[in-house]
Amino acid sequence: MKTDRIIQINTIEEYTERFGCPPANHPLMSICRLSDVKDFIPFAKSVQLNLYTIAIKDGSKCSSKYGWREYDFKKGLINFFAPNQIHSWSEENEQTSSWGWMLAFHPDFIRKYPLGGKIGAMKFFSYETNEALHISDAERLQIDALMQNIQTEDKRSIDEYSQDIIVSQLDVLLNYAKRFYTRQFRTRNSVETDVIARFETILNKHFEQDNDKLISASEIASRLAMSTNYLSDLLRSLTGMNIQQHIHTHLIEKAKKLLLTTNLSINEIAYSLGFEYPQYFNRLFKNKTGKTPVEFRNMN
Repeated sequence: MKTDRIIQINTIEEYTERFGCPPANHPLMSICRLSDVKDFIPFAKSVQLNLYTIAIKDGSKCSSKYGWREYDFKKGLINFFAPNQIHSWSEENEQTSSWGWMLAFHPDFIRKYPLGGKIGAMKFFSYETNEALHISDAERLQIDALMQNIQTEDKRSIDEYSQDIIVSQLDVLLNYAKRFYTRQFRTRNSVETDVIARFETILNKHFEQDNDKLISASEIASRLAMSTNYLSDLLRSLTGMNIQQHIHTHLIEKAKKLLLTTNLSINEIAYSLGFEYPQYFNRLFKNKTGKTPVEFRNMN
């Protein structure tokens, strides 16, 4: 038997037992304060949590970063994790702090609600841990109040309204998370300007050179030491376009230059830009400019 096999946690009961949380009141959802976590023993192996989990901690006790730099909000930080992600912990970074919450819920808990359909579009569930949401004093109070509301409802005797009320509170919590992440993108002007400048430099260098391979969003994010989703959301917040849209903008400009300054065929231009199939290049060019490459060349 392999000793390095990943530990699977599929149920709320397994989650509470493994993490030292109090027994859950609902079979599909668990919430507790970090101060109530007892006898947690760090895992010796990687863990796959097949649950949605939200970890809220005192930021002053964590060494967290915004992208690749230290972040200045120290009142609290929040990490969001989607099912099937792989986690690992060490003893030194899993000490409980004086303030914080642990919340976990099974996908079935929200499946029949509108939240079940839209949670997959919330990309902060797949950000890296060093891209946590850092919250201010006021935001910490709002988050704490929401978590207390969820816990209060969770402790009540389960009735026909319990799940509806808790899910509605979860929906509010995640909407606040979207708002606070947008604020985080916009309140760090010097860092954001640096990110955009470095991002543009990478794109410019790529398209200034003769490349027969199209640069990918993940490759750019890796060079900037960020997750693809985090960088894409940051760019969309600041510029109105995600990574792929920026790549396409640069690509179309390079294509225009080749169409007007060379005698290369349309297929040759498509291949030189990294397209395996020229017809995809034709569709993209027409979508972005309103004209096919041939029409654009003939007009100019």
